[in-house]
Amino acid sequence: MNMESKFANLEVGYDVPAVPGMDAADIQTPCLVLDMDALERNIKKMGDYAKAHGMRHRVHGKMHKSVDVAKLQEKLGGAVGVCCQKVSEAEVFARGGIKDVLVSNQVRDPAKIDRLAKLPGYGARTIVCVDDIANVADLSEAAVRHGNQLECFVEIDCGAGRCGVVTSGDVVRIAKAIDAAPNLKFTGIQAYQGAMQHLDSYAARKEKLDAAIAMVKDAVDALKAEGLEPELVSGGGTGSYYFESNSGVYNELQCGSYAFMDADYGRILDEQGKRIDQGEWENALFILTSVMSHAKPGIAVCDAGLKAQSVDSGLPFVFGRDDVKYIKCSDEHGVIEDPDGKLSVNEKLRLVPGHCDPTCNVHDWYVGVRDGKVEVVWPVSARGKAY
Repeated sequence: MNMESKFANLEVGYDVPAVPGMDAADIQTPCLVLDMDALERNIKKMGDYAKAHGMRHRVHGKMHKSVDVAKLQEKLGGAVGVCCQKVSEAEVFARGGIKDVLVSNQVRDPAKIDRLAKLPGYGARTIVCVDDIANVADLSEAAVRHGNQLECFVEIDCGAGRCGVVTSGDVVRIAKAIDAAPNLKFTGIQAYQGAMQHLDSYAARKEKLDAAIAMVKDAVDALKAEGLEPELVSGGGTGSYYFESNSGVYNELQCGSYAFMDADYGRILDEQGKRIDQGEWENALFILTSVMSHAKPGIAVCDAGLKAQSVDSGLPFVFGRDDVKYIKCSDEHGVIEDPDGKLSVNEKLRLVPGHCDPTCNVHDWYVGVRDGKVEVVWPVSARGKAY
């Protein structure tokens, strides 16, 4: 289907916020806008880094929930596949043609395990995390029933305080059970230190990762001693990938937010003490919003409120402006401090969301813009897939 026929019967504003070829100035708001040039530069930069350091890069699909973005990451950045957090996300990516899918989470519900065991039938290598030996038999039974192979990572809690085991003995015990189970394969270790990704200080992040790397190395050595050398040791995020890739232990990264950037990630500091959104990565994702009222002096009201974003990690900031500030929001309204009365009704602003992942999950479409024109309109393919 060509682009014209794909959008021929869609009404801008009712069905989609924009169509390819239209002026960016005419995009309906609020909506998610991608700066295609910045996005492509981010993707290529991470891909070049991973290649130069001999690392596989499995991008985090939970961030963008988009098959189209994942395929762009494969094409331009050499990504090897995706991480998902839920079976429903994994189903979307597998059906969309992604051939290597990791559910970087535990799957325990029988119905979800059954669905997981069907994923290899879509041609996707399917890996799942395990942190309880009791889970192994259930995964094996479902894989046998569907005549497919499921691969397994043993998850280590290396500091995030969520899922995962904490001793090398437990890692070995679960890995042995997986290795012995019909239609399962022990593939490696999941060791993502999520708790430290947003620590401001580079030194503080390094301290946390040094401890995690030591823990993972001990587990790898214990596995090797039992003849179970892991094929993959996977982890690393936008705030830490340089530590894992230089550890000599990890061989797969799981970075996600680097591609879009958000306000919370952007504020963390690199080794030179510089914000990572001021040199390391570019802001490529924006909430496009319009000023809808300026009835009060010093205050403008825009159409991007709580229903257009997640503010769990703080409020958005207005990109490229230091004369106005987004200061609060309600369901349908965002309040912008405009002391000098610079803004006018219907003026459009680009907001950098506080947290990209849950913000993307409340939208249906990405509008990709280049040189003032709408280039692509992509669905947020796995929007709402939380089960």
